[in-house]
Amino acid sequence: MKEPLVLLPEMMCDARLFGPQIAELSSDTAVMVAPITMGERIEEIASALLDILPKRFALAGLSMGAVVAMEILRRAPDRVTRIALIDTHPLAETPVIAANREPQIVKVRSGRLMEVMREEMSPTSFAPGPYRNEVLGLVMDMAQTLGPEVYIRQSRALQRRKDQQATLRRCKVPALILCGAYDNLYPVKRHEFMAELVPYAQLRVLEHSGHLPTLEQPDETTAALREWLAQPYVLQ
Repeated sequence: MKEPLVLLPEMMCDARLFGPQIAELSSDTAVMVAPITMGERIEEIASALLDILPKRFALAGLSMGAVVAMEILRRAPDRVTRIALIDTHPLAETPVIAANREPQIVKVRSGRLMEVMREEMSPTSFAPGPYRNEVLGLVMDMAQTLGPEVYIRQSRALQRRKDQQATLRRCKVPALILCGAYDNLYPVKRHEFMAELVPYAQLRVLEHSGHLPTLEQPDETTAALREWLAQPYVLQ
């Protein structure tokens, strides 16, 4: 039987981010979406998740979810059977970006969460097309559901994130690096760099997607995940 698949969402997103993949993959795979809403450090979030996750599992994360996934891989490489990192990067937060989060946190504390989310997730983060506004609307709805306290905790966690290049170099399981060509938050070049770090990585660039390929190009994303799930194990 296949190992269960654990999905970790982007900052201020919930299981709806992976709705199409859950619908397609759950016919033959045990799929669970784990929240990344607890703790003000990536290490705390990863530790809390490891307490509740299956003994061994396939792990896929998108953006901040992938940051947490890399920390889980660092902490418990024997439990992760394969890893997929979607629209993300392994580097620590730069001082400039970390500092820029402070005025955003102030705005959110003063009741302007939606304003900050619109600044962070602008239409230019997604590929042009008829569904762009629909995807953006869902993102805003997920953010509103999670609320300001989750935003603040997640921002603090990202401010303090550690460099995970060494973790990726040590990875000995099938790895998928997936990104959208239109993602201006984490460009393709960052994913090419990341794929070079991982000994067994496959890089997939979705030409008609931006930052959230699970929603923008759901069929292509699901197909890439199916192919990754079917890859044979790599001996560690």
